[in-house]
Amino acid sequence: MAATVAVEELNGPESPGPTANEITSARFCTADTYNPGLNYPIPIPDSGFHYSYWKNHRIKFTGSFTKINNIRWYCDGTIGWTLGTNGEVRVGVRDTGDNGCPDSDYQQADGTQGTTGHPIEDATNGHAYYKNQTDKVKNVENYTSSNPLVVDTTDYTSEGHSKHVVLQCKVASDASHGQQSSETLTWIWDEI
Repeated sequence: MAATVAVEELNGPESPGPTANEITSARFCTADTYNPGLNYPIPIPDSGFHYSYWKNHRIKFTGSFTKINNIRWYCDGTIGWTLGTNGEVRVGVRDTGDNGCPDSDYQQADGTQGTTGHPIEDATNGHAYYKNQTDKVKNVENYTSSNPLVVDTTDYTSEGHSKHVVLQCKVASDASHGQQSSETLTWIWDEI
C-alpha cells in the first residue's frame, strides 16, 4: 500500500507553533496568510524591489508505507511571470546538507503588510535558517526534473511531514501589473 501525500503551508507565530493548512495551490502576497485571495497583492515598487512574504511548504504523509526519503522539489525550468529585471521566484538554500527547513527552525514571515516582505537573505530581518549561508537563495528555475532541489534526506518510517521549502517572490520596478498565470511546482520522493 502506498502513502497518502499532501502539501501543507505553514503560517503564524513560532510559538506555540504555526498552523498547517493543506493546499492544492498557493498565492504569493504581502501578508502571512495561506489563502489571501486577491488581498495583499505585491505592489510594483517605484524603484528597487518588493518581496512577497515568504511561504513555508512541506509534504505530509500518512497511510501505510515502509520508508519515505530522498524528498526533492522542482519546477519546469521556466516561471513565465513578468517580474521585471532581476525579479524572480526564489527558494532558500543551504551551503551543505538538506535545503529544507526543519520544524525547529520555522520562522514566521514578516515585513510591511500590504507593501513588501523581508527578503529571505536580509542580514537583520531575513530567515535565520538561510540568511547566514553563502548563497542564501536561488532562483527556482535552477531546479528541474533533471536537477531537483534536495529538500530532505531523512528516513521516515511512520506518518509525519518533511522539512519545508521556503519560497519568495521578488518583484522589480519594471514588472508587469496584474495577476500572473499558474505555475506547477513538483514534489518527488522515494518510497518503499
